[in-house]
Amino acid sequence: MSATTGLGELVRLALRRDRVRLPGWIGSIVAATAGTAASFPTTYPDAQARLGALMTIDNPGTTALVGPLYGEGDYTYGIMVGHQLLGMVAVVAALMSIFTVVRHTRAEEESGRAELVRAAPVGRTAPALAALLVAVGANLVLAAGLTLALGGLGIETVTWRGSALFGAAVGAVGLVLAGVASVTAQLTEHARAASSMAGLVLAAAFVVRATGDVSVEGLSWASPIGWAQATEPFYADDGAPLALALGLAVVLLAGAVVLGRRRDLGSGLLTARPGPARAGSALSGPFGLAWRTSRGSLVGWTLGVFFFGLFYGPILSESSTFLDNVPVLEEFVPDVEASVAELFAAMIIAVVAIICAIPALQTVLRLRTEETSGRAGPLLATALSRTRWALANHVLALLAGAVVLTAGGLGLGLGAAWSMDEPSWVGTATGAALAYLPAVAVVVGLGALLHGWVPRAVGAAWLLVVVGFFFSYFGELLDLPQAVLDVSPFTHVSQQPAVAFEAAPLAWLSLVALLAIGLGLVGLRRRDLLDA
Repeated sequence: MSATTGLGELVRLALRRDRVRLPGWIGSIVAATAGTAASFPTTYPDAQARLGALMTIDNPGTTALVGPLYGEGDYTYGIMVGHQLLGMVAVVAALMSIFTVVRHTRAEEESGRAELVRAAPVGRTAPALAALLVAVGANLVLAAGLTLALGGLGIETVTWRGSALFGAAVGAVGLVLAGVASVTAQLTEHARAASSMAGLVLAAAFVVRATGDVSVEGLSWASPIGWAQATEPFYADDGAPLALALGLAVVLLAGAVVLGRRRDLGSGLLTARPGPARAGSALSGPFGLAWRTSRGSLVGWTLGVFFFGLFYGPILSESSTFLDNVPVLEEFVPDVEASVAELFAAMIIAVVAIICAIPALQTVLRLRTEETSGRAGPLLATALSRTRWALANHVLALLAGAVVLTAGGLGLGLGAAWSMDEPSWVGTATGAALAYLPAVAVVVGLGALLHGWVPRAVGAAWLLVVVGFFFSYFGELLDLPQAVLDVSPFTHVSQQPAVAFEAAPLAWLSLVALLAIGLGLVGLRRRDLLDA
């Protein structure tokens, strides 16, 4: 039996398991990219509007967020697509690659399924190679989808050659991070740690690229994201930097195969540090356990949202110029009497609030993960009740929402205060962000409700986040009826600082959230674990 025996069957098995997940990833990335690119001619109908956008985003904060400007001042639609979208889309593709590789390697070993598979006529390296082939195939399909979607838009200067390079650059970053994830899966014993380590490498690549673009010239060449953006699609169309990404991906993938041969099944090359003989007082209850299992993700989200707000804060000082040059943006800001900076701040804070609902909902959905992994059963066999177990996670989710909202508002306020020399923006932006906590609580409540009564459909709670994003960007532009907009809890919150504070809607949202959480706890008590 060779080392690759059973490779074809394992690839087919992985594709069958991901028959919904991977098309969802790829379809969402392609649709979001093409949809955003298609909106540029409407948002910026002429050269003057594009020049206004160029003048507004030509600042260190935006450069650190999306990448360096290129095109020698000729901000065409193609250059807008490459400049504003390439870096962000590459990061999402990298996340897809990380989750795919870890899911089919380290997670399989941790669950015990890999041992059953290896008991059959399967070569030693076949499982890892199957995961890598699936990740490589997903990135190739993504690159092809982006090429066809962008090239088929028929937008001026969005050429087929540039579209192909855009897709190739995104796929190249995805391949590099697939290689990184395959290596981290060999180093650690746990899937969560493998994903976190690969995620830290991605975050470091983003920070290195941002630092190089803003202050340290040449440093961005140390990042695969910097290599992708150096291709300058729709302008220079230089594919040479992608050779660095492909070379590194091959080295990482080959290295992961070699490392996999040097360890036992289920173990990691990095020896796990032995824990203390007795748990600390923080782990004496369910809340401490919930925090212990979620703290890495929550800390990462808090820092990420803080820097997101910090990068966008300085834009408020240029908001009046931006609105004058791009009149269509009036459709996106609140239709009230307020300063332009307040209108833009309200729009940005609304988006930050919806982002903050993501880590809060993830904390709730972890309950289902604990069930399906079999860890909840032994835990609930003790004196711990289901209500206390679930409620601890719900409380942590609400606290996480409050902390991340505070971080986002604080970052935006600090950036605005620094750029406009108005310290009052710190308190204004922070308070405006915290006003969205009841809306985030409704998202948490829906997740709790579904987990209690329809656990298999708990993922449907994400629809409330998706609806919030869609209505935030396109609700006013499409002139949707208010009854439709009211489906999103975020539309009920007064958009401060452009609009005066209103307590009544927040009280109603809080009541709805508490009722949903309470009903979810009732449902959890009435069903069996792993029940449908």
